[in-house]
Amino acid sequence: MRVKICGITNLEDAQVAIEAGADLLGFIFYPKSPRYVEPDTAAAVIKALNTQYATLRQAQDAARTTQYVGVFVDEHVNRVREIIEQCKLDLVQLHGSEPPVEVRMLQPHAFKAIRPKQRGDAEAAVATYAPVMDISADRPAFLIDAHHPWKFGGTGETSDWIAAKVVAWRFPIILAGGLTPENVVQAIEVAEPWGVDTSSGVEAEPGKKDHAEVRAFIEAAKSADAKREA
Repeated sequence: MRVKICGITNLEDAQVAIEAGADLLGFIFYPKSPRYVEPDTAAAVIKALNTQYATLRQAQDAARTTQYVGVFVDEHVNRVREIIEQCKLDLVQLHGSEPPVEVRMLQPHAFKAIRPKQRGDAEAAVATYAPVMDISADRPAFLIDAHHPWKFGGTGETSDWIAAKVVAWRFPIILAGGLTPENVVQAIEVAEPWGVDTSSGVEAEPGKKDHAEVRAFIEAAKSADAKREA
């Protein structure tokens, strides 16, 4: 079970997430988000993390690395590419109304966030975007978030776990939307995703993580996955 801690805005929160076992860190480059981070700030955080944990991996002979994800909403492809290079991002999460051609242009980095109202919406979105996905065991194809008419994530509302499960049967997905340490185990049991994502569910305030909640979320998700595999 991969765990993504999204809405990272500072080095301390990133360090706590990595040390707790996060597999992906999300940096939101959507200026209207209360969790927006300037590319210069994100680049500095990622550079510091790479320096710190490269040394740690050498000392411990550890193979695990954390992937860095940029979250974009209807950003121009060229600007996304600039930020990928500036911040040394591994993946990009396209969370707006980006057409399939733009998703294709950003491969092999891109996966598509969808916000279905119901199962039929999820199936239609998957049919639209699946042909341009770079399917790999090392990255998600889709992120399933809660539907909201105008907000692009971070609402705290719960997504449709059954609709997510339908997609997860065919593609590696990240389940997002209203996940907390209290409900993530149930969400994993129902949806059987490739990974889970939280942002507002582990915050002290928008843009600042509650470190105890981050640790609790990651521990719960990893323990649920271990139980599922047993």
